[in-house]
Amino acid sequence: MSEPFAVAFVVGVTPAKWARVWGERMPRHPLTLLPTSDALAALDAGTAQVALTRLPVDTECYNVIPLYTEQAVVVAPKDHAIEALDTLTLADLTDETVLVGEWAPTIELVAANVGVTVLPQSVARALSRRDVVARPVTDAPTTQVALVWPIDGSSDLVDEFIGIVRGRTANSSRGQVAVPEEKPAARPAAKPGAKSGAKPAARAGEKPRRGAPPRPRKR
Repeated sequence: MSEPFAVAFVVGVTPAKWARVWGERMPRHPLTLLPTSDALAALDAGTAQVALTRLPVDTECYNVIPLYTEQAVVVAPKDHAIEALDTLTLADLTDETVLVGEWAPTIELVAANVGVTVLPQSVARALSRRDVVARPVTDAPTTQVALVWPIDGSSDLVDEFIGIVRGRTANSSRGQVAVPEEKPAARPAAKPGAKSGAKPAARAGEKPRRGAPPRPRKR
């Protein structure tokens, strides 16, 4: 039976492209994607071998490979004043009720015109709805998404997934068996005394080949 491999990921992260490459390269090891609000808990429980989550995490317990940084945005009710702006700063939110909490329920409160909230742009995109708007906040702290796995959880499959996330090609991917380069067939050895490129001598009574100089006549 094939060894299972699962990837836990938090809202806003889109691992589909990596899962597709995995399916092409590792057909004998089906990959399971586990959406969760707590990817580290999935690692601790053993239900996932790697996780795509946001930093910070405890580097004494987990290996971490930072992947990319996310811009922060403010989400406000439709027709709010910020809808007329392209970007804004935290100072523009001084007179606003800024809501903090779990993202999905908080978006519900924003849509109900209770206040606004600041969150990663990818999360706002994943939870977007018609009755809210989002605008970048240029001076808000950014967030960083990383690939994480337990300190003692390294394996060939984990290494393979790391390579896919990092863009390693199939030929350079770990676990791929190298095919030895085929050597050209050796030429037969030349006969002793034969010169390279020399034409064979004409046999007795044989007419010279066309283009060869005529033999001198004996007097």
